[in-house]
Amino acid sequence: MLDDSLKQQLKTYLDKVTQPFELVATLDDGTKSKELHGLLSDIASLSDKITLSTEGNDKRVPSFAIYRDGKPSGVVFAGIPMGHEFTSLVLALLQAGGHPPKASPEVLEQIQALDADLHFETYFSLSCQNCPDVVQALNLMAILNPRISHDAIDGALFQDEVETREIMSVPSVYLNGQLFDQGRMSLEQILAKVDTGAEKREAEKLSTKAAFEVLTIGGGPAGAAAAIYAARKGIRTGVAAERFGGQVLDTMAIENFISVPATEGPKLATALEEHVKEYDVDIMNLQRAVELIPAARPGGEHEVRFASGASLKAKTLVLATGARWREMNVPGEAEYRNRGVAYCPHCDGPLFKGKRVAVIGGGNSGVEAAIDLAGIVAHVTLFEFMDELRADAVLQKKLASLPNVDIIKGARTTEIHGDGNRVNGISYEERASGEMKHVELEGVFVQIGLVPNTEWLVDSPVALSERGEIITNAHGMTNVPGIFAAGDVTHVPYKQIVIALGSGATAALGAFDYMIRQ
Repeated sequence: MLDDSLKQQLKTYLDKVTQPFELVATLDDGTKSKELHGLLSDIASLSDKITLSTEGNDKRVPSFAIYRDGKPSGVVFAGIPMGHEFTSLVLALLQAGGHPPKASPEVLEQIQALDADLHFETYFSLSCQNCPDVVQALNLMAILNPRISHDAIDGALFQDEVETREIMSVPSVYLNGQLFDQGRMSLEQILAKVDTGAEKREAEKLSTKAAFEVLTIGGGPAGAAAAIYAARKGIRTGVAAERFGGQVLDTMAIENFISVPATEGPKLATALEEHVKEYDVDIMNLQRAVELIPAARPGGEHEVRFASGASLKAKTLVLATGARWREMNVPGEAEYRNRGVAYCPHCDGPLFKGKRVAVIGGGNSGVEAAIDLAGIVAHVTLFEFMDELRADAVLQKKLASLPNVDIIKGARTTEIHGDGNRVNGISYEERASGEMKHVELEGVFVQIGLVPNTEWLVDSPVALSERGEIITNAHGMTNVPGIFAAGDVTHVPYKQIVIALGSGATAALGAFDYMIRQ
């Protein structure tokens, strides 16, 4: 199942296992069971502390559970955890074998203190870059707390369950049989939902912190760069982010990050966070800014209030809250979100295997999405508002070569239809003729650009462009002294990772220069 190179890499990791454990598989005579048996056999052959049994009796076939001391560890994989989930498998093996996790001592104590029976089920797809964070977090919780268990389920392999539960977005997490949440979640986010007092405790702790010299709001590339450049000046630096990594976490392939020919968003986000942690930077996650109170006088302290109830102060701020996918704002879009309306073709595409879908948007993102989906679904219809596609010529050429793709230009989407449970069609207007038309389909992928995360600044004195973007000068400063901004949230014309990194560095240097002149 594993090639020699991957076996050698895996053996290096498994050498860190200190405690014996058993892989208990539930198999039949099917092809997938044989593949899983091959994978587990390879794993067991790489460590004398790992044994394999095929006497499992799980309800899902093929699947396997991890046992320790003859008892279930709480971790079950239903399917073959390769692709993006191979890392989840490796981490589960290491943690079951006694290798310490990277989570902070406070988080580990919080998990172990949970006093409830919690059975999680996560439906993932092997091509989903958002799923591993959720799978890995819940696996760790199961390994650390005997009252918690977690089944990680490949939705593409267990289509009957996906259909029964009407799952149209991954990751989809169920807790004790009821839908818990959908989409990317960090370990801290999951804990905040199950430990209801955690948010209040954290808010109270944050509000007691002394004022920062530079406080970055947002943890994407711009926020990370700003934090690093500020910390290197030896000044008190903090980062408050709703989720560290920002929109990069939702990006699949990155092929224009200079000096790195190809990488993936989650990998880059992890690298950014690890780089920030090399410096004396106070990282405060799960903090969504809701109000800005500027300093009463130049050189005074600015205050930012958060949805959690926390409040932080700083001599200078770098606003780097980024942007998010733009919505169409047509009838049916909100109603059928995660029930046929999706924004991540890499994550949710496998759930639409054999179905008809639409992609809205003819830029690079939309055309790339259509190309990817064409290899999975039965048929793709791409809708573009303008009379011509805006994507690069090489992408348009590839799209035109695909036999199961239709391209409709000059189309204004007017409504997404459904049967109350899931999407079943889309209506659009031919802009040239005004004629209304309808297409029957099962999924709609929206790829029409970005909108800045500046709603919380609308009533503040920070100047915004007509598009809601923060206006800055050449030093990254806004119109408010001591408040800087960087990245996709600003009016810079090109929304690119390398540009966000540069603007984050500029804003931090600008903030430092501002402080030393006060």
